Amino acid sequence: MPDYRRYRVPGGTYFLTVNLLERYPNDWLVRHIDLLRSVIRAVRIKWPFHIDAWVVLPDHLHGVWTLPPGDDDFTNRWRLIKQGFSKALPSTERRSKVRVARGERGIWQRRFWEHAIRDEEDYSAHVDYCHINPVKHGYVQCVSEWPYSTFHRYVERGVYPLNWAGGVESDIDVGERV
Repeated sequence: MPDYRRYRVPGGTYFLTVNLLERYPNDWLVRHIDLLRSVIRAVRIKWPFHIDAWVVLPDHLHGVWTLPPGDDDFTNRWRLIKQGFSKALPSTERRSKVRVARGERGIWQRRFWEHAIRDEEDYSAHVDYCHINPVKHGYVQCVSEWPYSTFHRYVERGVYPLNWAGGVESDIDVGERV
């Protein structure tokens, strides 16, 4: 069995990617966005974290989170988010024999990808990556057209102009591979 080691920094900031098990075609995350938001709010009450950046796409999501001082447990937060989301949906998805035997749902990939943010340049690149992702995947032509992102909060705070990266391919090379 593989030995997955995660780099943990107490109070650190992390870039995270979580995928649905059956990515194509699947739109559960945006179809059930209110449920996802509700579950995240509930988890944040008991397991606080700051959402620095966020983007929810139909079949996967990216986030930049900062954990409280002394806390490095992003794994349980994701487990609780995945679990809460899954439990609230009717069990209609296809499941493998292994998942059935283990009593697992067939909604999420078992693991997720994380990267500990190293410095301001790394932070900015990953925040940008979150926000450009809907354009990268062809869901919209302009970042401002995608409603399931923290991009609009960044515009309100004056970090980005509304037309930031409008239809222009990004050369940001972090996160998932297409």
